[in-house]
Amino acid sequence: MHLDMLGRLLSVGRAVLAALQGQLGALCWSLTPLSLSLPFLGWWRDSAPRREREQEWDDASPTPMSVNYHFTRQCNYKCGFCFHTAKTSFVLPLEEAKRGLAMLKEAGMEKINFSGGEPFLQDRGEFIGKLVQFCKQELELPSVSIVSNGSLIRERWFKKYGEYLDILAISCDSFNEDVNVLIGRGQGKKNHVENLHKLRQWCREYAVAFKINSVINRFNVEEDMIEQIKALNPLRWKVFQCLLIEGENTGEDALREAEKFVISDEDFEQFLDRHKDVSCLVPESNEKMRDSYLILDEYMRFLNCRNGRKEPSKSILDVGVEAAIKFSGFDEKMFLKRGGKYVWSKADMKLDW
Repeated sequence: MHLDMLGRLLSVGRAVLAALQGQLGALCWSLTPLSLSLPFLGWWRDSAPRREREQEWDDASPTPMSVNYHFTRQCNYKCGFCFHTAKTSFVLPLEEAKRGLAMLKEAGMEKINFSGGEPFLQDRGEFIGKLVQFCKQELELPSVSIVSNGSLIRERWFKKYGEYLDILAISCDSFNEDVNVLIGRGQGKKNHVENLHKLRQWCREYAVAFKINSVINRFNVEEDMIEQIKALNPLRWKVFQCLLIEGENTGEDALREAEKFVISDEDFEQFLDRHKDVSCLVPESNEKMRDSYLILDEYMRFLNCRNGRKEPSKSILDVGVEAAIKFSGFDEKMFLKRGGKYVWSKADMKLDW
């Protein structure tokens, strides 16, 4: 009898306890805005909301603060390691290019870098000149820059458009002309290094910041460039490790065979170590380069290089910047880590022109 009574009491007790737990659970859910710190609520706070936050982070579009617009693939040089080759001859009409640039400005672009191919090949430099003027004068971008091999730039271009250009970067991989020819930076009797010095002087005269880009590869990895770089005194000396991109400079569909130019990470580090006393040196390994650039192709499509080849988004002209940029593969943290944001407006630079 006593055992039966005890069993019934235990059953009632368990029922009451279950009811209280249910009421307490409901109370906890109603108090979630108060961010309760009860230990047994940890499982709830750390599961669904965290996943939702991570999803929101993944879905967020990066800001196109700095954009590299490769508006042409055509070039008068044939650099063996080039990873943006002449697979098409297409160039957007000027007004369409301006429309896309205005869209990028509205989306947060502060710096535009025009590249190719060779930017000065189109309309003898007039096309790039008009884009530079539009970006500085009408869009009022803080920074407008160009990457060029320098072979087609004339002083008259500086006279007409120099005031609108913040930075001119000239590609120079060697100060030995024979090595430049081996790489593919040769054009008849024109001396690439002599032309580099001429362009440096024009940049001084027309108040354009001067920059040098060098791709370190099997042909120049042993070269000592310290004295030449110090003499030219560029704002920045960007030193890239030779990079393979499937379909561009390696693979069946490629127009180049860059395998013979490739160097190891150790080779690259040794080159950097020998040049560490050059204050303007900005090194970029393959790891830093691959995901830290926002690249627009000739159709204004963002190019995703995360898988070792260039996978295009839809054009910003068709779907808008926010929709297209989600497929860019852009690593905003790596962009900042590699020093992608710097004093890039010549109005803010303290340079001895």
